[in-house]
Amino acid sequence: MTSFDDDGFVSLLTTRAAAEPERVYARFCGEPVTYAEVERRSAAFAAHLRTRGIVAGDRVAVMMRNSIATIAVVFGLARAGVAWVPVNAQQRGEGLRYLLTHSQPRLVVADAELAPQIAEAMGQGAELPLLTHSPSGELDAILSGRELFSEPAPSADAVFAIMYTSGTTGRPKGVIVSHRMLRLAAESVVRLSDAGPGDVFFVWEPLYHIGGAQLLPLPMISGITLAMVERFSASRFWDQVREEGASHIHYLGGILQILLKQPPSPRDREHGVRIAWGGGCPPDIWPQFRDRFGIDIRECYGMTEASSLTTCNVSGVVGSVGRPMPWFTVKLQGADGRAVATGERGEIVIETSIPGAIFPGYLDNPEATAKALRADGFHTGDLGSLDADGNLYFHGRMTDSVRCRGENVSAWEVEHVAAEHEAVEDCAMIGVAADVGEQDIKLFVKPRDGVIIDPQALSGWLGQRLAPYQNPRYIAVVDEFERTASQRIMKHKLSPRLDDCWDRAAMATGR
Repeated sequence: MTSFDDDGFVSLLTTRAAAEPERVYARFCGEPVTYAEVERRSAAFAAHLRTRGIVAGDRVAVMMRNSIATIAVVFGLARAGVAWVPVNAQQRGEGLRYLLTHSQPRLVVADAELAPQIAEAMGQGAELPLLTHSPSGELDAILSGRELFSEPAPSADAVFAIMYTSGTTGRPKGVIVSHRMLRLAAESVVRLSDAGPGDVFFVWEPLYHIGGAQLLPLPMISGITLAMVERFSASRFWDQVREEGASHIHYLGGILQILLKQPPSPRDREHGVRIAWGGGCPPDIWPQFRDRFGIDIRECYGMTEASSLTTCNVSGVVGSVGRPMPWFTVKLQGADGRAVATGERGEIVIETSIPGAIFPGYLDNPEATAKALRADGFHTGDLGSLDADGNLYFHGRMTDSVRCRGENVSAWEVEHVAAEHEAVEDCAMIGVAADVGEQDIKLFVKPRDGVIIDPQALSGWLGQRLAPYQNPRYIAVVDEFERTASQRIMKHKLSPRLDDCWDRAAMATGR
C-alpha cells in the first residue's frame, strides 16, 4: 500500500501551485484557471473565513452551480479545515430548509439568483448569514484579494464535507466525509479510468455531488485537466466533448441510455474519448454504447459512505461492477447474516484495511449510523452477487422493491427492461395501494423527444419481457422527472395517485 492513505489532498494543491503555477488546473466553459489562481483565490477565501470568526470544525453551506469561483470556495474551505456542506442548486422549500437547519452552518455561500429560494425556504426571522456570488459582486471581491493563508493543512481525518445523500426515497442523511476519503475517491478514479498526464476529463456533474467532488484532487494526482460545463445536455454533449478535446467521460444513472437514444450521426465516432467510466450501465447497453461510439466502458460500484468507489471493472466483464479496490473487501450476506453462495444475492457489506476509508457516521443520526456501521463492516443496503471469479454484480437497493402478488419485485429490474423500449427515454417504478394484497406497480415513463407513448402498447411489450407479477398495472406518461444532482429520479416525489394514469386492470375489465 502506498503512503497516500496517510495524506489528505490540500497539500497537493499548494505543492503543485509552487512547482507549476501557470499549468491549467481546469477550464470552465472554456475559461482556464491555473494552479496559481486556484491557490491564490482559495487562500483569500480561507483568510476571509477567519475574519468572520469561522474556525476549523465549523460548517459552511454552499449552494452554487459549477464555476471557477465554486472551485476556489471549496478549496478555501478545505484549507481552513471548515466542513463544506454542498447544497443542490435545485433544492427549494422544505427540503432546502431541512438541509440548512440540520447542518447548522455558520455561513451560506450562494449564487445570487438562488438567494430568493433560500429566503423563501427559511422563512421570516431566520438568522443565517449569506454571502452571495454574482459577477463583480462581494464574493468575487473576496476571491480577488491577495491575503495569504499559511496554516498547516488539516489532518487526513478532519471533516472535509457533510454530503447529504440523494434522498430518492426519503429524507437525506448527512454523510461525514473526511479529507482522506476524498483523496481515496480520487485515487480510485485513477485506477478505474487509467487517467494519466495530458488526459482531459469532461465534467458535467455538479461539484455538490460526490461524482463531481471526487474529481477535485484528480489533476494534482494524475496530471489530467478538468473540462467543466454548466450541466448535462444530451443534445450538446458530443459537441462539447469535441470542443474540450476530452479523453474521458463520466456516466451515472441513465446517462448512457439517454445518449444512445439521440439520433445517430456520422460524427458519432469523431471524438477523442477513450474511456467512459461510472456506475449504472446495464449489460445490454454496454456493447451498444461501446460499438456505436467506440469507447471502452469502465464500470464501478460505490457509495459516498465508502470513499465513493468500492469496486472497479478494468477487465471488461460485461455487466459486472468489478472487484474491490485494494483497500476494500466485499462480502455478501443473506437475511440471516451468513455468507451467500456464489451466484446468489445478498446484501453488500464492505470492510477496509485503511482506518478512515469508511465514513464515521451520519451527522446527528445515531439510529441510521448504527444500522449502517456494524461490527462486521459497513452494511450498504444494496443487493449484489459474486461470480466464481470474484466479480461483483449489482442488483439494486434492497429497499427499492415492491411486494406484489406475494413476490418481491425489484424496481431496478423492471426499470432496466422498460428503458429498452425505443420510445422510452427514462422511467421509474414505485409501489402504490392495491385493491387486494400488498401493492401494485406504477411505472412512470418519459418519452423520447417527438415520440408519443401508447401505454397499452407499452404494457403489452413489457408483458412479453417480464413475469406477470412484474408487469406494471399502472403506467403514467410524464414530460420530465425531478432529479437529484447525480441525475437520479426523486422517487419520493412521484405521485401515488391511481386516477392520473393508464390502468391495465381497468382495460381488461372494460371499466
